[in-house]
Amino acid sequence: MSMLDVVRKACLPAVWSQGAKLAREGSVQGTATAGEFRVRAPGFALALTVTLYPDDEEWSCDCAGKVDPCAHVAAAAIADAQGTATSADAGSAAGVSAPAAGRVAYRLSVKERRLTVSRFLVDRGGTANKLVGSLSTMVARGKLPPGLEPTHDDLRLDRVFGETTREDVPLVHLKNVLEALAAASDVSFEGAPVRTSGETVAPRATVVDDGAGFVVRIERDPAIEAVVAMGVVRVAGVFRPIAEGDLTGEWLERLPLSKRAKGPAELAEILPQLERTMLVDVQTKRVARTDKRLRPRVILDLGDHGHALSVLPLLVYGDPPVARVDGDVLTLFGNVVPDRRPEEEHDLALRLKEQLNLVFGRRVNYDGADAIRMGGLVRKFQGAEASEQGSVALVPRVVVQGDTFDVSFEVEGAEPRGRAHSVDAQAVLRAYRDGLELVPIGGGAWAALPRDFLAKHASRIADLLAARDAEKRVRTAALPELGALCQALDMPPPPELARLAPLFAGGGAIPRATLPKDLNAELRDYQQTGIDWLCFLRDAGLGALLADDMGLGKTVQTIAALKGRILVVCPKSVVYNWADELTRFRPSLRVGIYHGQKRELDASFDVMLTTYAVVRLDIDELEKVPFDMVVLDEAQAIKNESSQTARAAFRLRGAFRVALSGTPVENRLEELWSLMHFANPGLLGGRADFQDRIAGPVAAGDQGAAERLRTKIRPFVMRRLKKDVLKELPPRTEVVLHVELDAEERSVYDAVRAATKRDVVERLAKEGGGGVLQALEALLRLRQASCHSALVPGQKADGSSKIERLMEALSEAAADGHKALVFSQWTSFLDLVEPHLTKAGIAFGRLDGQTRDRGEVVATFQSEGGPPVLLVSLKAGGTGLNLTAADHVFLLDPWWNPAVEDQAADRAHRIGQDRPVMVYRLVAKDTVEERMLSLMEKKRALAGAALSGAEARGVVTKDDLLALLD
Repeated sequence: MSMLDVVRKACLPAVWSQGAKLAREGSVQGTATAGEFRVRAPGFALALTVTLYPDDEEWSCDCAGKVDPCAHVAAAAIADAQGTATSADAGSAAGVSAPAAGRVAYRLSVKERRLTVSRFLVDRGGTANKLVGSLSTMVARGKLPPGLEPTHDDLRLDRVFGETTREDVPLVHLKNVLEALAAASDVSFEGAPVRTSGETVAPRATVVDDGAGFVVRIERDPAIEAVVAMGVVRVAGVFRPIAEGDLTGEWLERLPLSKRAKGPAELAEILPQLERTMLVDVQTKRVARTDKRLRPRVILDLGDHGHALSVLPLLVYGDPPVARVDGDVLTLFGNVVPDRRPEEEHDLALRLKEQLNLVFGRRVNYDGADAIRMGGLVRKFQGAEASEQGSVALVPRVVVQGDTFDVSFEVEGAEPRGRAHSVDAQAVLRAYRDGLELVPIGGGAWAALPRDFLAKHASRIADLLAARDAEKRVRTAALPELGALCQALDMPPPPELARLAPLFAGGGAIPRATLPKDLNAELRDYQQTGIDWLCFLRDAGLGALLADDMGLGKTVQTIAALKGRILVVCPKSVVYNWADELTRFRPSLRVGIYHGQKRELDASFDVMLTTYAVVRLDIDELEKVPFDMVVLDEAQAIKNESSQTARAAFRLRGAFRVALSGTPVENRLEELWSLMHFANPGLLGGRADFQDRIAGPVAAGDQGAAERLRTKIRPFVMRRLKKDVLKELPPRTEVVLHVELDAEERSVYDAVRAATKRDVVERLAKEGGGGVLQALEALLRLRQASCHSALVPGQKADGSSKIERLMEALSEAAADGHKALVFSQWTSFLDLVEPHLTKAGIAFGRLDGQTRDRGEVVATFQSEGGPPVLLVSLKAGGTGLNLTAADHVFLLDPWWNPAVEDQAADRAHRIGQDRPVMVYRLVAKDTVEERMLSLMEKKRALAGAALSGAEARGVVTKDDLLALLD
C-alpha cells in the first residue's frame, strides 16, 4: 500500500478535503531532507514541517493539532505522490514564494562564566542589526525585515529570552537553547562558526570491586575537549550541555569523586540513581547493570524433599528471576541488579501471609490431606481456578522431520483447568539437571519427571535444543547428534546426514579434493589431508577449526581451499605476510588490503585482507557483505567471547567460516567455545550452558564430559602435532637453566615477596574466585624481582644473576656459530640485556611492538651474515614469524600460559629448520618461577583434555596461587 493510500485511509473526509485544497494551492514545498516537507497553512505564521516515513507507514507534523493525521500531512502526501511539491530553490514561478534570504544570526560568548547569546537580524543584503526585544512580537506585528522568515527554532529560542534584554542563558534552559541552535544556519562563538547540540554530555561512572563491596568512581567524559561555560562543554568541536550538576558541579570541578557500597544490596540503591543521569560502566563480574523494568514477584518452589508437597516461597525480581530478596539482603543470581521497589515488596509479603500463612524464605512441608489442601491454596494464590486433583505423568514426544527437531513433555492423566497440557522441555531439563524429582505443571500441581528417559537422552536433547534456529531447524554441524538420537529412539535419521557420512567415518573416508589449477605449492601428505578436510567442510556448509601445531602450514592449507569471495582477518603484524603467501601460492587471486584511514571495500578483489581492529571498528559495514568464506588467522584473538572483537567476528557473514589457531585453548575451555561459536554457531550450545554442562565438569576432571566434548567437536577440528607428522623435523630439546640469586638480589626478592604475600592473601580472602585474576596481577612484581632487581620500582642494579647466566650461554652459542632468539614479556628487561651484549661484542637485532620494519629485521637476522642474537618481545614475536636461522631459544621469564611460550619456541622449530633446536628456560631457584612450572602443566592438561583425550587436572585455584609464595 502506498503512503498516499495509508494517509487517505487514516484521514477523516473533511481533513482530507482540506489537505487536497492546500496541495492544489501549491502550499507544499520539499526540503533537502528526504521525506520532509514545509506546508504553508492559514493561521500559522510559519510554514509547518511535515515528515513522511513510508517504510514505517508513519508521519509527523509540528502543528500540534488534535486530529491525526492532520490536513498538513494529507497535503504533503498528495503533493509527494503527484510530484507537485516545489523544491527549496523553485522560486515564485512555481506558485510559492522563494525562501527568505534573510536569517537570524546568533553570536555566542562567555560573560561572568555564563554562556550568552546575542541575536542579530540579517537582511537579504547581509546587513545585521542586533535584535532587542521579542522576535515573536515582531512576527505578530509584521515588523520583520523584508525577506526574513524565522524558523520554529528561532521562535523556540525567543521564548527563552522573551521581551528582556538579558542575553545570558539560564542553566535550566541550556539544553533547549543548544538544541534549537543546532538547526540555525549562522551560529558563531567569539567570531568563529560553531556547531551546537542538545545532546547532553554525561559523566562516566565505573563500578569496580572493593573487597566484599564496590567502589563507584565518577569521572568526566574523556571526549570533553574543554569546559566552555557553566554547564557547557565542547566535544569534537560541538557545544553540548552537561547532563549532571549536583554531583559534578557546573564546571565539572567536583570530579573525580568516589562512592562506596558495602555489597550488592547497597549498590542496588546507588546505581539506579546514577544511571538516570550518566553512563555507568560496571567492570565487576559480580554486577553488570541495573534493570528498572523488573518488578518484584512471588515464586513458590514446589518439590517433594521427602514429603508429599514442599513449598518454599521466594521474593524475586524478574522472570526468570535475576535476584532474590532475603530480608534486607539482595542476592543476585547473575550480574543484573534490579531497581528495588520496597512498597511493592511489602505488599507481596502481606498477601503471602494472609492467603497462605507463609513467610518468604521459610520452607514448609506438607503430607497427605494437608498437601492436597495446600495445593488448592497455592493454585488460588497463583490465580488459577480451583480444580480436582488427579494423577498425572509426563510423556516425552520427539518429532524429527528432515532437519527440524522438537521435543515436548505432554501431561497425561487428569486434566483440570489451569493445568498445562505440556511442560516446556527446557523446564524439564532444568529440573532434571538440578536433581529434582518433580516439575510444576501449573495450577499448583506437579508431575514426576520421566527419569529413565532423561537419564539416557537429556544431555543430547539439551545440545540439540541449543543448536536449533528460530524455525527449529538443527544446524548442519549438529546433524550427527540428531542422527544419534534418532538411532537411540529407533527413528529414521535425517536425510541430510547421509552426505556428511565421510566426515564421521574417520580414516580416509573424506574424498580427495581437486586442487586449484593455480596452486603453486609442493604439499606434504598431511597438508593434502587437511585440504581435503577443509574442502569437504566448505562444500557441506560447515565451519572448521584448523588447529595444527605451529609451523605445519595452516596458511598454505587454507589458501588451497579458498573459493569465491574471501575475507581474511589477521593480526596487523601478519597482513603483509598473508599478501606475500597468497601471491606465492595462488598468483591468480586478486588480493586487496582493507586497512588504513582511507580504506574502502572493493568487490573486485578475490581475497580481502584486514585486521581484527578494523573488523571491530567497521563491523556495521562488513556484516552487510555476504562473503563466500571468512578466515580468522591467529583466531585466539577472539578467545574472550564477550570482547568487542569476538562479538564483531561472530557477526561476519561467511558461507564457510574457518578459524586458524595453533593454541585453541590457552587458559579456559570457554576459549574453545568462542572459536567454535564462530565456526559453527550453536554446536556447543549457549555460553552459560557450555560452562555448566561441559567446561565446569571437564575442569573438575570429569572424563565423561571431556569425551562428550571431544566427540562433538572432532569432525570440525583438525589438530596435528609436529612430532606426529614431521618425522624429518630435527629434535627439540627443552632445558631448564637454574639461576641462583646473589645475596643482594635475594634481599630485594624477599622484601617484595613479603609485601606481595600480604596483598595476594588479602585479595583472595575478600574477593573469592573473582580475586584470582587480581592476585595474578599482584604477583607481577615478585616475578620481576626474580629476573632483575632494576625491574622493581625504586631499585637500581647494573646486572643480574639471570643476565650473567644468559650471557655465558649466548657467548658460547655465538662462538660455536649458533644463532639465538631471546624472548621476554617485558621490553624493559630486553633494555637491560642490550648493554651486556654490546659490552661482550655480540651483534644483535631487536623485534618488539615499536619495530617499524619487521620484515627487514627478520630478513637481516635470517641472512647468513646477520647478527647471532635477536631480542624479541613475547607479544610482538610470538606469532607469524619464521626464524629458522636460530637453533637456540632462550625464555628469560616463565609465563603463565605455556601455549604462548610454545608459540615463541616454534618460531625456530618449524618447517625449514634442519638443525636440532634447544629451548632454554631461565628459572631463578627458590622463587615464584620454579613453582610456576607446575602451574603451567595444569594449563597444558586442560587443553589436552579437550583436544586429545589427556586427563584434565583442573584450573588455577586460590591454593595454587598461595603455594607460589611458600
